[in-house]
Amino acid sequence: MESATPTLGHAQPPKVLKDENGALIFDSTMMRNASEIPKEFLWPSNDLIITADEELNEPLVDLAVLKSEDHEAIAHAAQLVREACVKHGFFQVTNHGVDQELIDAAYQEVDTIFGLPLERKLAARRQPGAVSGYSGAHADRYSSKLPWKECFSFKYAHIDPSHSQILHYFISLFGQDLRSSGIVYQKYCDAMKELSFAIMELLAISLGLDRLYFKTFFEDGESIMRCNSYPPCNNSSLTLGTGPHSDPTSLTVLHQDQVGGLEVYLDNKWFAVRPRLDAFVINIGDTFMALSNGKYKSCLHRALVNREVERKSLVYFVNPKEDKTVKPTKKLCSSDEERKYPDFTWSDLYEFTQKHYRADVSTLQGFIPWFIAGKPSNY
Repeated sequence: MESATPTLGHAQPPKVLKDENGALIFDSTMMRNASEIPKEFLWPSNDLIITADEELNEPLVDLAVLKSEDHEAIAHAAQLVREACVKHGFFQVTNHGVDQELIDAAYQEVDTIFGLPLERKLAARRQPGAVSGYSGAHADRYSSKLPWKECFSFKYAHIDPSHSQILHYFISLFGQDLRSSGIVYQKYCDAMKELSFAIMELLAISLGLDRLYFKTFFEDGESIMRCNSYPPCNNSSLTLGTGPHSDPTSLTVLHQDQVGGLEVYLDNKWFAVRPRLDAFVINIGDTFMALSNGKYKSCLHRALVNREVERKSLVYFVNPKEDKTVKPTKKLCSSDEERKYPDFTWSDLYEFTQKHYRADVSTLQGFIPWFIAGKPSNY
């Protein structure tokens, strides 16, 4: 396997902008036209290993079977999910019930958000320790190995009497200018909740549990919606859109555009995940891995940057209620099988990833000693 070795050449990278705290400001307009990239965006060669010329052989699961009474078809779909989750935790779903026009509208609003003037995006910056708001290259948290992307994230409570929480958030942040964006993402998150609950039913069946077990566990939770924009980069072989990591959340529901760039690490190789217009990519996160007592895998993955065109994605991270105890049901722990993880809450793991640890493939393994030690602040 070849490695990409950073070579800066003789041209000078653009002078980066800094905020009042000294954090880099990601000006996507300036960066996409730069002949060289700032050192903050360079990644080590071991993270830039070239992709195997193969696609991940993840199953394509037809979710329509859940609405049928065809028990054989449901069992087959559950078996496909089980085999994928035991091996790498990734699969795709079709016939998911999410209207294509709604998906297209969500992508259009990605353009609206990231097309705002830089000063308006910076005014909506995510605050330290918070999840909601704008982030340019996560430079508010890190100073090296920065991802070549912009993000906009916001929370979505599964139970919301007003049915307009996202709309209210957009108006509070941007005023009436982005009211239509709030309306679109309110509808999109509503659709994602229903889709994720359907997937939870299939996961429960695949683990031999009551069909509604996980749906009930997550019904009062609070998920995270994130819009991603990966601008083109003239030196795309030297940087990454998202570095190698596993998701600390429970379940990820991703729609990627047709540019491609998502890759999964398996058997010491990076495999591409094929973009499918009519499908969502599903992957298991660390929290669900703990819920399954390690039976289902939270796998290392990354996102590449394209040299010529922007890549966009829509990501919905499913989480339980912050104070709910994460522990596997006894049905998943046989008498001769040890518990792999201690009981914890999602708020504990979230605090660890936001304040003490940069998510990678060992997030959960790093979290456990920190948690057992009483959550020391200097970890």
